Amino acid sequence: MRALSFLFVFFVSFFSFSQKKYNKILKNIDDKKELYGSIAQDIWSFAEMGYQEKKSSDLLKKILSEEDFNIESGVANIPTAFIASYGNGLPIIAILGEYDALPGLSQQRVPYKMSAGGKAGHACGHHLFGTASAAAAIEIKNYLKENKKSGTIRFYGCPAEEGGSGKVYMTREGLFDDVDIALHWHGANQNSASIRPALANKSAKFRFYGVSAHAAGAPEKGRSALDAVEAMNTMVNMLREHVTESTRIHYVITRGGEAPNVVPDFAEVYYYARHKTRDEVIKVFDRIIDAAKGAAIGTGTTMDFEMIGGTHDMLHNEILQKMIHKNLSYVGGYKYDKEELVFAKEISKSMNTKLDIKYVEGVAPYADYSPPGGSTDVGDVSYTVPTVGFRAATWVPETPAHSWQAVAAGGTSIGNKGMIVASKTLAITAIQLIENPKIVKSAKKEFLLKRGENFKYIPLLGNRKPALNYRN
Repeated sequence: MRALSFLFVFFVSFFSFSQKKYNKILKNIDDKKELYGSIAQDIWSFAEMGYQEKKSSDLLKKILSEEDFNIESGVANIPTAFIASYGNGLPIIAILGEYDALPGLSQQRVPYKMSAGGKAGHACGHHLFGTASAAAAIEIKNYLKENKKSGTIRFYGCPAEEGGSGKVYMTREGLFDDVDIALHWHGANQNSASIRPALANKSAKFRFYGVSAHAAGAPEKGRSALDAVEAMNTMVNMLREHVTESTRIHYVITRGGEAPNVVPDFAEVYYYARHKTRDEVIKVFDRIIDAAKGAAIGTGTTMDFEMIGGTHDMLHNEILQKMIHKNLSYVGGYKYDKEELVFAKEISKSMNTKLDIKYVEGVAPYADYSPPGGSTDVGDVSYTVPTVGFRAATWVPETPAHSWQAVAAGGTSIGNKGMIVASKTLAITAIQLIENPKIVKSAKKEFLLKRGENFKYIPLLGNRKPALNYRN
């Protein structure tokens, strides 16, 4: 703790000394905000789902290639995954970028629900995530070049975060093994850099195979695959009473037959199981598999399942977290113009909330803990290399992720402004790490202590190949 306090004092002093340099970096990003906004909105319009993000990844690769980054495409046997690198020597700083959209959330840039006529929408702000991270990488590259500094900046183009676990395959392939520090961020309804847990997650599609028959004329000859799905769901719902309180289990029936008068010979259900620790997730998911086996036996069907995703919880680094909170606070938030304020008020009405922009214009206070929300494949990265992230206000306050309101705001200048806040924060954080090897060394020490001597990385999705068709 004494070492942490010393380092923090050192960091404060150093930061004050370098303000002029950092202000120049912030201005450079501001000078290109129209360009970056245009790129982000192009990706918003593409709205490509996991492992289908060809246009989005190609656009980001093009931008980075034009900035003298070396591009390695198709890493980890994923066509839309890539690494863009610049520089040489240590430290190696990774900046994560995402660009996948969510199914069923097509939305226009209006403060009321109105489909844009597509299948998917950027309801988690990944069009902003990928663009801001690329913009930060470019600015860090410029810093390395102008100052003739040793160091390597890598942009990791990470597909299919939404259920596809893209970073898990990249981690499994060892693509982060030589990285010193990994940085990430996410769109949100406020500016915040507090410690935010993530839930470990396992997901799979369970497929049941029965016998079709006329549902009225010869029902005795049929074996309903849909009955098997419903039996499985009933048993899993009973299981909820016998798991820890923080366990989360949810499912959706993706295939259940085509006509009521035909006994379905095929049905499919897609399951997620989450918990704050990977070990408990493994236990719970094994019981879900047992429920599927029992359902198949009881209904006279057969069953198989395909692991789709699996992610670790988040291993936080306090040294890096306090550092990035200070940087986010230095960058600060932004103000709504008149048009944005009208838009925000209408979005607030749609959620029956009162608009409070305190943490749009400013930054939420630092907290050592906040309740866990969803899951992210950043968790696997965090168990491989010291990792830190934050959130920027790309949505209207109180907006939940995975909503049409998030898609709408992300397609406007509100999303773009939050993205620029994120890019600035990433850039100055990375440059501080390059300039201060002591911070990198201390963060690594904390990382190894928290991870434990006996830790062994276990990909929760096993040895399967990337689930490139999981959205089909």
